[in-house]
Amino acid sequence: MEANDAGPAPAQERAAGAAIAGVFAAALAAFLSIGAVLPVLPRYVHGPIGAGDVAVGVVVGAFAVTAIVARPWAGRLADERGRRPIVLAGALAMALGGALLFVADSVPGLVAARLIVGVGEGTVYTALAAWIVDLAPADRRAQLIGFLGLSVWLGLSVGPAIGEGLRAVGGYDAVWAFATAAPLVGAAIAWAQPREPRARRRGPRAPLVAREALRPGLALALGNAGYAALAGFIVLHLADRGAGHGALVFTAFAVAVVGARLALGRLPDRIGPLRAAVGAATAEAAGLGAIALAGSWPVALVGAVVMGAGFAVVYPALALLVIDRVPEERRGSALGSFTAFFDAGYGLGAPLMGALAALGGYALTFWAGAACALGAAAVALLVARGGAPPLADPSPAARAGR
Repeated sequence: MEANDAGPAPAQERAAGAAIAGVFAAALAAFLSIGAVLPVLPRYVHGPIGAGDVAVGVVVGAFAVTAIVARPWAGRLADERGRRPIVLAGALAMALGGALLFVADSVPGLVAARLIVGVGEGTVYTALAAWIVDLAPADRRAQLIGFLGLSVWLGLSVGPAIGEGLRAVGGYDAVWAFATAAPLVGAAIAWAQPREPRARRRGPRAPLVAREALRPGLALALGNAGYAALAGFIVLHLADRGAGHGALVFTAFAVAVVGARLALGRLPDRIGPLRAAVGAATAEAAGLGAIALAGSWPVALVGAVVMGAGFAVVYPALALLVIDRVPEERRGSALGSFTAFFDAGYGLGAPLMGALAALGGYALTFWAGAACALGAAAVALLVARGGAPPLADPSPAARAGR
């Protein structure tokens, strides 16, 4: 009898593990589509379209506008309709955007396609993030949110190589075909997952923007401004200092992000999201400060590794702060509001850092990024002082950390 009673638990754990893997695979497929198009679009705009650099920037960045807008809507719909239908809808929108690239023969046509892709990307990621939290054990939520981010990171990292390879073999149409097919693969993976119970909405409809997500979201945006400084100016900064190897330093940052997500993924679950967020943002600031001071590439590389370790933990720690403060039936809405700040931080941070570089040199951008990261730590501390308290705290270690 005891064996029979204990028997279902391993089977349930295996089923949950398979569903989690399915969510990761669906995210990877969707973001491979985005990554594959990124290095190809500038060539296409300059070549067949015959437009200039301004048009390249507009076309490449257009999808972020609708992604920001779509996230809160997608989160609320995921609460009301369930996670899987919203993932499917977002994946279909991404596929439609990819298919429109076949017929886009002007900058406005490309922008329209990218705007549709943005709606799909914002929808897919928001619903998948809520889904992974539903599936995660209570003491591993931050870790699995971080792993979902690694699926996205892998798609955006490997996708460009796929896109360039397809363009070399089959031209632009081969890339557009992949951009159309990959989200459909993600949709098929999501469809194959066990049917989830429909979310139960209690009381009035949830607000589109969750109040509980505002302060953590602001902290996330500030932390992401530092990433905008690194991505935009590390090569130019080190070249200006005569050190070179900027691409290598950025690669070290990327490797550090992956390594920290794997090694430190459970840190917010174990010590509490507040401690983890403040410590991670402080580490990010220290790394950016080291890069600002660096007169040689090894010093910048160390700074990038420290920054990457902090940057990797900031997002899951802040996400857990949000999750802990909303009931289950509003989880998707809150995550949608929260993740919109990620796009806003980079979208606003990149031009701000560019203006600072023009005014005061490249080092100033990294000092500004460090100040933003310290601002993220300060805002995270404000979460504990104001707003809704945590609803539930399954981890004794996390309770001690708040």
